[in-house]
Amino acid sequence: MTNHSKKLSELRDTMKVKGIGCFIIPSNDEFMNEYVPGYARRLEFLTGFTGSAGMAVVTQEKAAFFTDGRYTLQATQQLPEGEYEIFNTSDVKPINWIKQNLPESQTLGINPMLFSKDSISRYQSVLPVNLCEDLIDKIWHDKPQKPVSEIKLHSLAHTGKTHIDKINDITKIINERGADALLITAPDSICWLLNIRGNDVPNTPLVLARLFLESDCSGVLFVDAGSFPLPEGEESYHSIKIKPLNELNKFLQDISGKKILLDKNNAPYSFYNELKEKNNIIEIPDPCTLPKACKNNVEVNGAYDAHVRDAIAVTSFLYWLEENYKKYNVTEVFIDEKLLEFRQKDPTFVEPSFDTIAGFASNGAIVHYRASGASSKKIEGNNLLLLDSGGQYLSGTTDITRTVAIGTPSREQKHNFTLVLKGHIAIATAIFPEGTSGHQIDILARQYLWQYGLDYDHGTGHGVGSFLGVHEGPQRISKAPNEVALMPGMIISNEPGYYKNGEYGIRIENLVVVEPAIIDNNDNKRKFFQFSTLTCVPFDPQLIDFTILDKKEKTWLLDYHKSINNKISTKLDIKAKAWLKTILLIYEVEASNMPAEA
Repeated sequence: MTNHSKKLSELRDTMKVKGIGCFIIPSNDEFMNEYVPGYARRLEFLTGFTGSAGMAVVTQEKAAFFTDGRYTLQATQQLPEGEYEIFNTSDVKPINWIKQNLPESQTLGINPMLFSKDSISRYQSVLPVNLCEDLIDKIWHDKPQKPVSEIKLHSLAHTGKTHIDKINDITKIINERGADALLITAPDSICWLLNIRGNDVPNTPLVLARLFLESDCSGVLFVDAGSFPLPEGEESYHSIKIKPLNELNKFLQDISGKKILLDKNNAPYSFYNELKEKNNIIEIPDPCTLPKACKNNVEVNGAYDAHVRDAIAVTSFLYWLEENYKKYNVTEVFIDEKLLEFRQKDPTFVEPSFDTIAGFASNGAIVHYRASGASSKKIEGNNLLLLDSGGQYLSGTTDITRTVAIGTPSREQKHNFTLVLKGHIAIATAIFPEGTSGHQIDILARQYLWQYGLDYDHGTGHGVGSFLGVHEGPQRISKAPNEVALMPGMIISNEPGYYKNGEYGIRIENLVVVEPAIIDNNDNKRKFFQFSTLTCVPFDPQLIDFTILDKKEKTWLLDYHKSINNKISTKLDIKAKAWLKTILLIYEVEASNMPAEA
């Protein structure tokens, strides 16, 4: 019996004792984080899956694993063979599988701390649900300790707005809704609101905390922290008292007769269930989410600064790679380590914004691949390297993907790369009216691939925080409907791709920020917006079939690379600077040529 089989067997024994016929194990923690600390990686403990989005469902007879198109291939490689049926959630929903496989008279076990009220309500509407303690914790005998990090104040020079002003803004919403208080359960919202940062979560400067904010601007922050930077002799941060996180449950039990605002989509069901007995719950979206997403001028300028810093590191690395991959034993793992060395040269760099994806050849077709000793390929021969990485800088968060030709790319690879590039440029140059949401422009990125029967199974763009989460809502560019309009100050990725299973992967990703567009003939004075590109790292011209680019696309490429040259060339060493200039010259030559029919 394998180790994973033993864990499944032990889980099933525990389920039998508890009278539970089916148990769900999600990838998130009780803070609904995408990236979670070691103590909360229950899904990885049980299945071996290391991705950031997945769910296992276990009965006495069967086990199923659900994820989205980004991770289906990774799941087939990481999960123990023969133990789990693997499904793409776009094809099979977990709730439907459970309905078909839950034995009669048996209940579905759910840890109410790991699911929101909204999600549990969907299960309760069609299934007998047992809200129970976490059964994985019962069998996880060497579970890591919960992190306790030092909290740091994030400077006004980076936030552009004091925590006092932000609290005043949010309490206005509390009062407008006729409520007494707001329970904020999302750590990124709390860190943004209070201008604090920590290191409780990998790759994201979060503090694992909860905040109860009252209508008079007072409140209580529940947090386990090594130290909170309060002035000497003070017991509160402005009007916010600091208490240990383990006191939250009793605090909620003692509240009665209040009108409390709560986000039903990200607050654990346990909190909702606790408060509703003696209070009036008013369900609203987290009021911090939208102002956090719409960056102010200081945050936008900080993003530009972070991307210049990041571009120096990434461009220097790309030059190094081209010059050295044939000389040394360069592997995917080595690339991860070497790129980090280049980023660490910047004094404002804190950590990667996610685990670097360095996928060569067939590994590049695994959308969220993570190289390990066993899987790490050597960079050699003729194929593509997909390199997706990012950094957390004090002034902002970066996320960039470049696809690089190793050796000589095939005609097919160049053609498909150029189709992806055309979609990328279509998003980068889009002008759209106020009120437009991301799903309305997603087709711009896919249109050229669709003409050849090609597509990709992930969104085209996700929101990005300001020295916070590399994945941030509520905005996104995706096929999936999303009513949130793109608004000035929102930072979002532009990352179409194409993946040929077993052969290679292509993705081109820049971050962009929404800004007003000035249109000369806009007679009705309606507001229009456009994107300004933040990322400033060159594209590999070896991968471009310039014959299928039109004049507008060639001009955009030239202007983009001129901008890169202006922003970073003086900060590169002599050889990397000359390499960048050579790339610029290629785009100058191509832009001067009349394009063939596209």
